Amino acid sequence: MTKTITQKVVFKNTTPKDLYELYMDAKKHSVATGEPAKITAKEGAKFTAYDNYISGKNLHLVKDRLIVQSWRGADWDKNHVDSTFIIKLESKGKDVVLHAIHANIPNEEVEGIKSGWHEFYWEPWKKHLASKPAAKAKKK
Repeated sequence: MTKTITQKVVFKNTTPKDLYELYMDAKKHSVATGEPAKITAKEGAKFTAYDNYISGKNLHLVKDRLIVQSWRGADWDKNHVDSTFIIKLESKGKDVVLHAIHANIPNEEVEGIKSGWHEFYWEPWKKHLASKPAAKAKKK
């Protein structure tokens, strides 16, 4: 059996472009999460994140708006098929609403993945984005 996780996260004072690049640019992805990532914004390209714990393939990309990937954890049973991960980015004034849908997750992985998105992505992204204006100011 598998399950689907849906999450809605609001990022203050940012743009869909910033969030898209934070996920799809290997250097930004690695800096924001604190773990190595190999990813590129090309459909069909394979990716890894969190020092190879996560792997998959970009299935469909709409620049600054939509990311669709096959996705799996390194510790998943080899008999499990890849899950599908979707990020949709929606502007709301000065903020962005990130809609995440992670489908076809093995039951035994659901709780870890559900909390993992917040712990390893959404919260670090918020901290990273909050520190960005300060970092720019220091360079002047």
